[in-house]
Amino acid sequence: MADPLTWHRLQFAFTIVYHYLFPQLTMGLALLIVVFKGLSLRAGPNAEGWASLSRFWIRLFGLNFAVGVVTGIPMEFQFGTNWARFTHLTGGVVGQTLALEGLLAFMLESSFLAMLVFGEKKLGPRKHFAAAVALFIGSWMSGLFIVITNSFMQHPVGFTRDAEGVFALASFWEFLLNPWALAQYAHNQMASLVTASFVVTAVGAFWLLRGTHVEAARLNIKAGTTAGLIACIAVGFPTGDAQAKLVAKHQPAALAAMEGHFVSGPRAEIHLIGQPNVAARRLDNPIGVPAVLSFLAFGRFNAEVVGLNDIPEDQWPTSIELLYYSFHVMVGLGTIFIGLMGLAALLRWRGWLEHRRSRPLLWALMLAFPFPYIANTAGWMTAELGRQPWLVYGLLRTADGASPTVHAGDTLFTLIGFTGLYFVLGLTFLFLVGREVIHGPATEGAHA
Repeated sequence: MADPLTWHRLQFAFTIVYHYLFPQLTMGLALLIVVFKGLSLRAGPNAEGWASLSRFWIRLFGLNFAVGVVTGIPMEFQFGTNWARFTHLTGGVVGQTLALEGLLAFMLESSFLAMLVFGEKKLGPRKHFAAAVALFIGSWMSGLFIVITNSFMQHPVGFTRDAEGVFALASFWEFLLNPWALAQYAHNQMASLVTASFVVTAVGAFWLLRGTHVEAARLNIKAGTTAGLIACIAVGFPTGDAQAKLVAKHQPAALAAMEGHFVSGPRAEIHLIGQPNVAARRLDNPIGVPAVLSFLAFGRFNAEVVGLNDIPEDQWPTSIELLYYSFHVMVGLGTIFIGLMGLAALLRWRGWLEHRRSRPLLWALMLAFPFPYIANTAGWMTAELGRQPWLVYGLLRTADGASPTVHAGDTLFTLIGFTGLYFVLGLTFLFLVGREVIHGPATEGAHA
């Protein structure tokens, strides 16, 4: 059996990857619901259509939010069970934002979600819109506090440390305004909007292909493709570009591993494909574009990029191959998303999307919705694998943060339990969402 640290990491990886399938949709969908509600307040022929569509997506938001809460609770406990040493050493810093997320953002989000689901008639249109705005603020605040916590682990600032290695907060504002957090948050939120836009577009394409809820389908595709194209571009530039430059500056080993870059030098290539051969310290079968990595990392084509050969091996990411492929899956899918959303937005603008010849594109839009989830997962894997072997980059190693008294058998047993429970939970969620999609938006009436 593997050592306890491996099982601790695997269990947390499984629970956080599964959990993040849900917040990435709710954060993006919260913004789109505000847009739908705002459009429904404007006088016009589509006002009731936007209102009906907003009710539909509020119901799906509620389902998604509920499962996100259930899958997020075990992660909180793992800080005290699997990662007690990390919690003891860093709790004085990361506990600040984790507490704010639970006590402020989560309570704001859950309270106004109840108003949105059950209070439209009692609140009236404008107050119901205000509740949607409050839900959006709570949802995005929750993401902000989590990203700030993670960013401290990636690029620690605003802290002091005593002789026993215990961290304490020295400057709350320096910690809160961590430049890594600002870039990562912008990148993460645009990625969540990509997921929501693809889901909204997929549902609209599904309705059009079936010939049901046609007007609602058109509005879905109009909103989804417009927001999706903007978000897909913003994920790459400026947010992804800013994130990449921070990685190049503060985590050179992560950048080198992400690109399979072993030999230092100027005019470094960006590799489109290739297979990292760590034993031989090279990238096999590479296809690259010269000087592009230097430009993306430092803004100059002749800038020198440090290779893994000039970095001590004990500072290399612990899984270079997985990091390399995660990064390339994220970037490759992101590039495809821009093309797909760009084509869909163009055809919709020209009025050709509902023509018979465009049905293959509707099928592509309907079937594409899982891929932003894959890209987001690969993106977070890139960030977290790049940080290894550190829990707090350069200061606290992962091996020193695990709980010494929780054994491998205990962790494996609970991992098996989580896997079974989440499988049943996932099937239930898919059934409920599928039922809502088939039923479609209500044509009239609102929740009491």
